[in-house]
Amino acid sequence: MKNLKMTAAALLLMITAAAFGQSKVYMTKEITPESLVKIYKALGVEAKGRVAVKISTGEGGNTHYLKPTLIRQLVDEVNGTIVECNTAYGGSRQDPKKHWETIHEHGFDSIFAVDLKYDIVGEHLANYDFMINLAHFKGHAMGGFGGVMKNASIGVASTAGKCYIHSAGKTDDPKLAWGPDYLAAGKTQDNFLESMAAAAQAVHNYFGGKVVYINVMNNMSVDCDCDGHPAKPELKDMGIMASLDPVALDQACLDKVFNYQGKPGDDNKPLIQRINRQHGTYITDYAEQIGLGSKKYVLINID
Repeated sequence: MKNLKMTAAALLLMITAAAFGQSKVYMTKEITPESLVKIYKALGVEAKGRVAVKISTGEGGNTHYLKPTLIRQLVDEVNGTIVECNTAYGGSRQDPKKHWETIHEHGFDSIFAVDLKYDIVGEHLANYDFMINLAHFKGHAMGGFGGVMKNASIGVASTAGKCYIHSAGKTDDPKLAWGPDYLAAGKTQDNFLESMAAAAQAVHNYFGGKVVYINVMNNMSVDCDCDGHPAKPELKDMGIMASLDPVALDQACLDKVFNYQGKPGDDNKPLIQRINRQHGTYITDYAEQIGLGSKKYVLINID
């Protein structure tokens, strides 16, 4: 009887969302290989053809990235290939050779096929018909937070492409992207966030909407997986959210964090402070303005 009521409630939410033009965001509190497959299936869109599963394999030394054991069942379900691109800031993932070593260290290549390419926007993207944007939702030193839009923009760009986004289109040179010339040009944090939103839209449009978006809300440090020595997460795991609308999904995750009633040992304030410091919420405002998606959503619990 309980399962029947839950199904009816979910159906009512879906009808309501359609009636009021809201995007549907699905949620489960469980963070398991099985729940990841379950929430993907709840989206109702089958990944067909050559499927790219875009993740971050994590900087060397980082332990907060999405583990191969968590995502393997979903990747196998869609017969997908892990897609990753080089970074723009040194470390263990800017150089292709070192990046492959990090991929091996973190155990991805022993379980999956991995596709790694250096280019403005990795040219190997053309090898795929469908993308599963599988993001780890957490803080970020420059963007405030990282979700599916960051994963689609900075995450899909190569070293040069990342510099181009960070400098709001001024340069693709790593030596200049954060230098005085960038600041002298009057570029601001909001310009960077706008560039990320536009780049995410370009990837979405490239696939003709054949993209599904998933945020895993675990190990939510104020620092990104690109940090080799991230701060310890102070906020407990919240679950997994998924949508066909990247704006609605990132907004739903932001709302979940901001509206959470924290307590000692389970504190949302550090992550909120990091997001606010970088004006991180602006990305969903701008992404909605340019038509990537909607901030209006209905949350459908699939547990």
